[in-house]
Amino acid sequence: MLTRKEEEVLQFITRHLSLNGKAPTRAEICKAMGFRSRGTADEYVARLEKKGHLHRDRQWGGIRLTGEDVEEVFKLWRGSRSYCLPLAGRIAAGRPIEAISGQDEINIPELLLGEGRYVLKVKGDSMIEAGIFDGDFVVVKHADSAKSGDIVVALIDNNEATLKRYQKKRNGIELQPANPSLKPIIYDPDRIQIQGIVVGSLRMYK
Repeated sequence: MLTRKEEEVLQFITRHLSLNGKAPTRAEICKAMGFRSRGTADEYVARLEKKGHLHRDRQWGGIRLTGEDVEEVFKLWRGSRSYCLPLAGRIAAGRPIEAISGQDEINIPELLLGEGRYVLKVKGDSMIEAGIFDGDFVVVKHADSAKSGDIVVALIDNNEATLKRYQKKRNGIELQPANPSLKPIIYDPDRIQIQGIVVGSLRMYK
């Protein structure tokens, strides 16, 4: 079980590895997380390594992800760029309709891969009415701004990252859950930092 801050550090390292192909430096972790000491960055990386989410070689730059779920998704997308599945047609989720066969193919990686994209694993049920459930993977495109209606990764008070629908209001920024049991919250714009926009999701059943 990770603490909230450990999860945030792991998310930052994951994004950095995905965007840059290498681990962030201690200074970059400190800047992103608001740590005053590089020793604090070392401490959090050591915790994540001990809990099995990271592996670190002797050199700092040798950090890599070891979490089985994240690694398997990365292997699928990065190692299979030419992997296509046949588009067999449509199928009804309500009343039955005729299944339409065809010769088209869907390139799965091309749907999800792209410059500046990274993956996050969802925890919680605040976005279930948007079709995003606990345990799903969301594909996020790095961005520092969003338009109303986007589902975003938002950093609140430079401390807590959350997945919510973004709405710009006259009196601030509203972060809306997609769950009727939860209420939206309006924040002063200075308290919100957009870190990315959700462009897709993935759910594994086995």
